[in-house]
Amino acid sequence: MSRRIFVLDTNVLMHDPTALFRFQEHDVFLPMVVLEELDASKKGLSEVSRNVRQVSRFIDELMRQLDESEIDDGLQLNSPVGPGAERGNDDVRNGNNLPRPAGRLFFETKPPAGELPSMLPGNKADNSILLTALSLRAEARDREVILVSKDINLRIKATVVGIQAQDYYNDKVLEDLDLLSTGYQALPDDFWEQYGERMESWQDPAGSFYRIHGDIPREWHVNRFLHFQRDNDAEFIVRDCGDQSAELQMLRDFRQGKQQVWGVHARNREQNFALNLLTDPEVDIVTLLGAAGTGKTLLALAAGLAQTLDEGRYREIVMTRVTVPVGEDIGFLPGTEEEKMTPWMGALMDNLEVLTNSGEGTDWERAATNELLSKRIKIRSVNFMRGRTFLHRYIILDEAQNLTPKQMKTLITRAGPGSKIVCLGNLAQIDTPYLTETSSGLTHVVDKFRGWLHAGHITLARGERSRLADYASDHL
Repeated sequence: MSRRIFVLDTNVLMHDPTALFRFQEHDVFLPMVVLEELDASKKGLSEVSRNVRQVSRFIDELMRQLDESEIDDGLQLNSPVGPGAERGNDDVRNGNNLPRPAGRLFFETKPPAGELPSMLPGNKADNSILLTALSLRAEARDREVILVSKDINLRIKATVVGIQAQDYYNDKVLEDLDLLSTGYQALPDDFWEQYGERMESWQDPAGSFYRIHGDIPREWHVNRFLHFQRDNDAEFIVRDCGDQSAELQMLRDFRQGKQQVWGVHARNREQNFALNLLTDPEVDIVTLLGAAGTGKTLLALAAGLAQTLDEGRYREIVMTRVTVPVGEDIGFLPGTEEEKMTPWMGALMDNLEVLTNSGEGTDWERAATNELLSKRIKIRSVNFMRGRTFLHRYIILDEAQNLTPKQMKTLITRAGPGSKIVCLGNLAQIDTPYLTETSSGLTHVVDKFRGWLHAGHITLARGERSRLADYASDHL
């Protein structure tokens, strides 16, 4: 296959500054209008602005090769390791997960030949990129020219005028969301017949344990939950797993009786799995996926209150979320950081009302409870997390599906000794532009932490908010 030429749209570089180095042996072409748009977006404190500045540093590092070659011959693309990447993230500095590109980077050095069809009038940036791609295809007749863009409309226009266009796929964690782990699986009905004869069992203060021997299913990994299809049967979590043996621990049942977390009982199997993870001191990060009404925030907050106020395991609860509005932005919000974040934290307030039974008791008792909780629950903005370290904190990251992988890395690496992070999200409700279910930072975390001894994940399947909410979720 001949080397292709990939024409990059601005939004690709804004989304992933390392995209220049992701096309293996093929060449990369940057239209001049892309450089103009990058220059216009370099100022600011947003993630996009940081990415743009990182792209500029990469290009500046590559431009140092100009002593040996002319700009028209292109710049040799090398993995970004060196002075130009010092201010980038660890993956960039160390070259982790980056291929060793053998292609070259070309710039638009002369006006494009030809003109666009009359149906694309004006001088919009997208139309300029289309004209550049058409001109490049006419010049390089023996090479395949492909426009890469995160903008669906630009890809549609490119296809209409005869230019091959595609999305930027390198940021996708999975090809299909169905491949994402749910965190649990059903055991076959003949499980005990298969493994019962050579099974070892013992008790310790942590609970009941079983070691089974034989050909262990490949899907098993540490902290994966196992259950039978029958109701009211045993449920397990995998504590150790090899090719020929696995150690299972029987779960605590939080569905009824005295087993509860801050007065909350699990209403279904998946919620019981989630509560076991949330209350496990050996699990440092928990990811909970699920549609609206499945109980993600309620379970996370109940477990946090129990371990902070009752057990003293954590000093306080820190709750944060990305502030992406669903509708029109309401504009400037006055007050301190916590006061500005309060309108975004309706879910926290609603669930606190459920957990504290604020409708009961006297006014004095309700005021005392609210005063106590306000001292132990802190609301923080994602925008001010960079550089911080949280010690012995229970951190709830709500609406995590709206974060990019790089933002998720920035937030998770804030956790210091003795802290626990709980990431909540619904991959069907992504509001961040150019972010999809398969490229979301939450999907990235679920996939990359799978099988780690101190991480756990559960996908909550059943809505438990109300019969009205359940019906609306299924039919609207």
